[in-house]
Amino acid sequence: MICITGAGGTVGSELVRYLQQGSHRFRLAYHAREKADAARARGFEAVLIDYRSPDTLHAAFKNCEKIFLLGPNSIDQTALELNAVQAAKAAGVQHVVKQSVMGAEEESYSLAKVHRPVEQAIESSGLDWTFLRPNSFMQNIVTFMAESIRTENSFYSASGKAKISHVDVRDIAAVAAHVLTETGHQKKAYTLTGPDPLSYEAIAGELSVVLGRTISHVSLAPAEYLQGMIAEGMPEQIAERMLDLERYFREGRAAKLQGDIKLVTGAFPIAVRLSRGSLIKPHMALAHPQFSEPKYLV
Repeated sequence: MICITGAGGTVGSELVRYLQQGSHRFRLAYHAREKADAARARGFEAVLIDYRSPDTLHAAFKNCEKIFLLGPNSIDQTALELNAVQAAKAAGVQHVVKQSVMGAEEESYSLAKVHRPVEQAIESSGLDWTFLRPNSFMQNIVTFMAESIRTENSFYSASGKAKISHVDVRDIAAVAAHVLTETGHQKKAYTLTGPDPLSYEAIAGELSVVLGRTISHVSLAPAEYLQGMIAEGMPEQIAERMLDLERYFREGRAAKLQGDIKLVTGAFPIAVRLSRGSLIKPHMALAHPQFSEPKYLV
């Protein structure tokens, strides 16, 4: 049995799609009751978890050999995931597959410092482990930038002309599915990148072609970007983490390429840039080879 935490999230929902294609038993763990209820209605085994309630974690992990671990994006995410590690060990879990972030081992920016203590706790727990360290998601363009693209034909960052090897969440989920259903991945950390480091200016150009109108990227001063995130309702500590990620981008740290997706899955990672200037996105797509129309950013 495999337990998938964060089953309703960007990566988790894609991971469920992959696992459905196989014969492995899995249990879905949700933070929101309505999502758990909806999953049960679709025939899945689903449970409700609260990272601050060890009993719910223990129940979710009971009889599971492996878990996919990704806690909520909260101020105390580190502490919450540490609770899950303790619960996993107590429940008899054998292997934790943790979604982390690129460069976690270096702890050179705030998000890395959120995830690395959890990695270290897993390493010292006696459990088998695999760490997935993805770069920034392609899907963030839709998740965080769609509204201003629709209404202003622009999107914003504080990353300047930095190039980023954005990774498609479907590739992250594919790697996770292989690791969760195969042997040979114990005590390994995989850095997951797309194949094409692009600046946001280049992505704006791709979007312009896909959407048939001019889309612009606006690079803000860090202080201005921070205030914008806070004004939109993001908690200040979370906004500061995101701002530090922009610094990591500006330093060129997120432009590197890694071959771990192909190493694990046998397939090349999905690219942002395709022929004729199209931009690939998943089921919540900007554009996809199987769909003739761009979606959600029109």
